[in-house]
Parts: sequence; structure tokens; C-alpha cells
Amino acid sequence: MSCWMPGCPALSMCRGLASLPITCLERAKDLKTRLGILLHKPELGHGIGTSSKLQLGSRRRDSSQEVLEWKESFDQLLKSKSGVNAFHTFLKTEFSEENLDFWLACEDFKKTRSKTKLASKANRIFEEFVQSEAPREVNIDHETREITRKNLSGATSACFNEAQAKTRTLMEKDSYPRFLKSASYQDMTKQATSRGTSKRSHT
Repeated sequence: MSCWMPGCPALSMCRGLASLPITCLERAKDLKTRLGILLHKPELGHGIGTSSKLQLGSRRRDSSQEVLEWKESFDQLLKSKSGVNAFHTFLKTEFSEENLDFWLACEDFKKTRSKTKLASKANRIFEEFVQSEAPREVNIDHETREITRKNLSGATSACFNEAQAKTRTLMEKDSYPRFLKSASYQDMTKQATSRGTSKRSHT
């Protein structure tokens, strides 16, 4: 609140701030911003690496058991929402998240009931992931690409099935084993195992 009266505390405060060097004011602003971020920062779990912030989540439905189930099969991983998120974070480190994004887009596409929406969605997915030199082109062979292109002429919920299956196989054989060996997943399994042990010791 400003005040023009002589001796006003607000006026003397403003003058005092104005006399401070700009660097001091900038540091004060920076400190305020950092404190604000720390105060509003959600809890990220216990000791999990920054590359896996979204793992385990705040909803714990026995998330410890769920994390350990991811290594049983690729299907188990894909069934878990937090598993898909953790895998997506890992794929980003390998610059290959478009494979999972395409698979997820196909899963969503299959749920579309409107024929008009089906056709427009099919074209959008094809242009983004499948066509040659697409912005997020997935790694599929030329034959599968052409089969998918032909399927677009009479788009059905199955028109991406072959391309989706090829992408899934690629992730399962290539990226998934590396994910299981990654430091982020190893950290998660250690946390899950220690949680399970402490839970048993309290029962």
C-alpha cells in the first residue's frame, strides 16, 4: 500500500528497497521462488531416482507387489498404469517413447465407437506414427506400413492391429529387458522388497 505522507512506514520501506542493489533484489526473488517450489513440491517416494519420479504413486493399492509383478511379463507391465508410466519414463531416456505412445494410441483407438471419429482418428494416428517420415515414426517394415495404409480406406477398429503387434514385439524383445536392468527399476524393486519385508515384520 503506498503512502505520500512524510514519515509513513510504507514510504520509508519503499525507499529502503529502492536503495538496495539490483542483485540483492534478484537474489531475494530467486530465494522466494525456490522456497515456493519446495513448499508445493509433492512427495516423490523414498530415495527413488529422478528418472523415475512417477513410480509407485501416492495411491498404494499394494504398489510394492505391483512393482515386483512388472518383471513377470511384459503383459503385467502393460496392465499396470504406474508400470506404463515408469516404462514411458525409461523409453524417454532412450528416445524411443513413440513406440509406447503409438501402442497406447492404438488401444484408445479400438475403443472408438463412432465411424466418423474412427476414420479421423485413424488418419491422425497414421500421419503421426506410421507414414514414412512421420513426426514420431515407429520402427516397422515397409510391408506393414503399406498394409496399414490400405486399411485406412475402410477404417475399422482393427486397422492398426498388425503395426501395433510389430511395435509391441519390438518393445518386448528390445526395450523391456533393458528397462528391467535399468537403475531406476532396480531402485524401485529394492524399495518394494524392503517395504514388503518391513510389512511382514510388523504382522
